[in-house]
Amino acid sequence: MSIRHALLALLSEGPKYGLQLREEFEARTGEVWPLNVGQVYTTLQRLERDGLVESDDDADPGPQKGFRITAEGAGELAGWLRTPPDLASPPRDELVMKVLIAVRLPGVDVHEVIQSHRRYLVELMQQWTRLKEEEGDLDLGLALVVDAELYRLDSVVRWLDMADGRLKRATLEPPAPTGEPVLRLRRRAGVRR
Repeated sequence: MSIRHALLALLSEGPKYGLQLREEFEARTGEVWPLNVGQVYTTLQRLERDGLVESDDDADPGPQKGFRITAEGAGELAGWLRTPPDLASPPRDELVMKVLIAVRLPGVDVHEVIQSHRRYLVELMQQWTRLKEEEGDLDLGLALVVDAELYRLDSVVRWLDMADGRLKRATLEPPAPTGEPVLRLRRRAGVRR
């Protein structure tokens, strides 16, 4: 998540103090991403240095120093909101790496590795579902975060199920990857090396 851009978005509503920005950030993100007030002030200093925000010059640094977005900051925010994130190449996912490594490790039951992670993910989904049932109607931000997390976890569980099935169907000694299919996939997806 871009704290920089989230702070610009909050400042686009009007001038605010650092502590106020932290509180509003946490409230708007469903209070699931705590933000250290030090992060807020460090980010504000960088935004000010880059000409994206201005501060009350006469105020001392700290909780009483107000900040407001500049025209350049508003342009930066608008650009960020409308620019899709780069999702062309898969992110480094620890679970995917574990499965890929476990497949080739002698003495490791990759199916057990998959199932232990699957059980954990299902438990997490149950926790998020309970949270949604208890508080989802009270806070729109929290409801959206919970929905996103449930969809994300569901997709990971589905991937684990697919991977487990694919591995069960695979021969005992799959051919070693040549690298060429990966390069073709990267080119087709438009991924730069």
